[in-house]
Amino acid sequence: MKLAIFSLLFGSAAAFAPSSHSGAVQKSALHETKADLEILARKLNPLVGFYDPLNLSDGNFWGTSNEATIGFIRHAEIKHGRVAMFAFVGYLAHANGFKFPWAMNMDGTPFPDNTNPPALWDQTSDDAKWQIFSVIGFLEVWSELSTPGNKHYMAGGRPGDFPDFVSGPEGLPHPVPFNFYDPFQLSKNKTAEQKERGLIVEINNGRLAMIGILGFLAAQECPGSVPFLTNLVQPYDGEVMAPFTQNYLGMAAGM
Repeated sequence: MKLAIFSLLFGSAAAFAPSSHSGAVQKSALHETKADLEILARKLNPLVGFYDPLNLSDGNFWGTSNEATIGFIRHAEIKHGRVAMFAFVGYLAHANGFKFPWAMNMDGTPFPDNTNPPALWDQTSDDAKWQIFSVIGFLEVWSELSTPGNKHYMAGGRPGDFPDFVSGPEGLPHPVPFNFYDPFQLSKNKTAEQKERGLIVEINNGRLAMIGILGFLAAQECPGSVPFLTNLVQPYDGEVMAPFTQNYLGMAAGM
């Protein structure tokens, strides 16, 4: 999803505490066994409960362990949920004509007036898109780091946690005033119970947002496929899964 790309630039979650918090807080955030997932599932949705038709929670990805596999799939869901939440809000903003008042490009080109979100992405220059992808690439690499202050989510760390921006030999070559996670320290004084509830709210909202943004795009690509959205979203005849209008990979392969 093209609009989902932007969300990676801003994502953070109020459900997690910084890695230096007490063991009691970490206990409320860690669910490393199938039994823990079943308990979490009942808290997330008492009516549906634990639902794993593909038996992913019994898996052993890449020859690691079942606990590491559960850490991976939990982190993947939380991360996709955050992306979808920002994509959903971004879609609504663009569809209603909201845009930045300043110029989009250095040459003074303004942001387009298009209110069709996927088409609006197509109008964004490739230079701008490469800048976005470069930032995303950095954040992806940084999020996979294991440091003394941050364990990897497949090695006992907290799924969904994002390492702090630290400077020095084990971090960045310069100080960073704000962390990607909780830059304004809004969760600093929250109790373990509040953080646990925040995690449940975040996961549920993320799941709903994933359904919502895919529903928008399905209704645009295939009019009538989502009856509730008929006549509410504009049709789109482009390729929602292609980040560039030019097929760079195909060109390199002679296609």
